[in-house]
Amino acid sequence: MPLSKIQFGNTGRRNTIINGAMQVAQRATSAASLTSSGYNTVDRWRVSIGSAGTWTMAQQAVTDLPGFRSSLKMDCTTADASLAATDDVAVQQRFEGQNLQHFKKGTASATSWALSFYVKGTTTGTYICELFDNDNNRHVNKSYTISSANTWEYKTIIFPADTTGALNNAANHNFRVAWYLAAGSNFTSGTLQTTWGSNTAANKAVGQVNLAANTANDWQITGVQLEPGSASTEFEHRSFGEELLLCKRYFEVYSPAANDDGSVGAVRTRTSFNHYQSLVNFHEKRAQPTCTIDYDRIHKPGVAKDTLSALTITIGSGETQSCTINATPANDSTVSTYGFLGKNSGTGSLKLDAEL
Repeated sequence: MPLSKIQFGNTGRRNTIINGAMQVAQRATSAASLTSSGYNTVDRWRVSIGSAGTWTMAQQAVTDLPGFRSSLKMDCTTADASLAATDDVAVQQRFEGQNLQHFKKGTASATSWALSFYVKGTTTGTYICELFDNDNNRHVNKSYTISSANTWEYKTIIFPADTTGALNNAANHNFRVAWYLAAGSNFTSGTLQTTWGSNTAANKAVGQVNLAANTANDWQITGVQLEPGSASTEFEHRSFGEELLLCKRYFEVYSPAANDDGSVGAVRTRTSFNHYQSLVNFHEKRAQPTCTIDYDRIHKPGVAKDTLSALTITIGSGETQSCTINATPANDSTVSTYGFLGKNSGTGSLKLDAEL
């Protein structure tokens, strides 16, 4: 008798959001006086600021939401109660198109997009979320409501399927999801784009609360999940280690060293040549990363710790897994053939950035 296939649905990975529980923050746990866009604290979460006040972005501890210990918090520190037309503030996560192919966007079999999250804010009212197809310049926008101030609320937003415009199967900024916190008239003067359509600025954030209006205002989010289908499921928790590795595809702080403790090993290329070199292998990045290095000391066994007169970093074109560090100590010594790069004061590190 032939065996029949039992349908259990998709029981594998469901959540396409990385670091949705806000556990990983390699850069910092807080960044103040923000007036421009970029990645600052919690990994994979980008703030977009268009001249709408000043903000502190932080990884905020959670004690009043069982199952979660961290959140991302946006706190207005300089108010902008009268937004200019071009002003806006949004929190985003950007995606590689190759990670979203299971949504089948641009095909007759396209699925809906189920976005769910926990949110807490000082200001009640209407807020806007947006899905943006960066490949085809298309978007869809939906509202949610914060009903009770300073209270965690669970939100589910179901965005419709889009049978137009397939996402590139690439490792680029092909797609993003955004949570608006403030928006000027350039983004609010139209009709909210609740079905997929060509990108129209005026339809992006119609009805959005101006969270920048008062320095008493803040907004927190955690437990973020984006999955295919017409209903949200329970948040898919991943271990800290899993989330950290996923984050390191985009950004990595390599081998931080406190004070002048040695960190990255370097080899003296020739005993008659005052020069040390190291090949650093790191977690594979999405693309060739931007490498920045912050060491100022070298600990040469058998010799006193020495300052550096030169330090450079080289990465080959298209290289996503390794770079070369060249270091020249201030003082020559033929005793040591090996050394450790470190920092005289504070924490030194090698940072590798391949963010979308």
